[in-house]
Amino acid sequence: MSHYRRHYVPGGSWFFTVNLRNRYSDLLVRRIDALRMATAQVKRRKPFLINGWVVLPEHMHCIWTLPAEESDYSGRWRDIKKHFTRMLQTNGIWQPRFWEHTLRNEEDYRRHMDYIYINPVKHGWVKRVQDWPYSTFHRDVKNGLYPLDWAGDYTEFTTGERR
Repeated sequence: MSHYRRHYVPGGSWFFTVNLRNRYSDLLVRRIDALRMATAQVKRRKPFLINGWVVLPEHMHCIWTLPAEESDYSGRWRDIKKHFTRMLQTNGIWQPRFWEHTLRNEEDYRRHMDYIYINPVKHGWVKRVQDWPYSTFHRDVKNGLYPLDWAGDYTEFTTGERR
């Protein structure tokens, strides 16, 4: 039996993928308000920087950076999932665990940020990144980190797969 080991680095940055158990659900966007509240509650008690985040109907991708002395991203995810579940008063929402990747350098960081933002286009939810409302892409455009028309439109994006 293999034993999965997570890579904890104080003050590190990680890329995450978190899925609902039901991969055909739209719960995350339908209840984006509850997800935002759950995240804000956890963030107040256990701070972290949200570098980038996209929420799709049944899964989400994000990059977080923890404070210099912190490395417990697992506890933060556990708490976010728990708060969200309690707000909806239902069980069995989440796929067990989550996937994480420790970001190693600027190139790795940039590739994962781009992946986060292109994801709604890749899955066929929108034709342009700017059209997906549940993303920090809009914040990053406002801050000058990405141009509004970044990645063009779906007809120009040839490596995508329809959902």
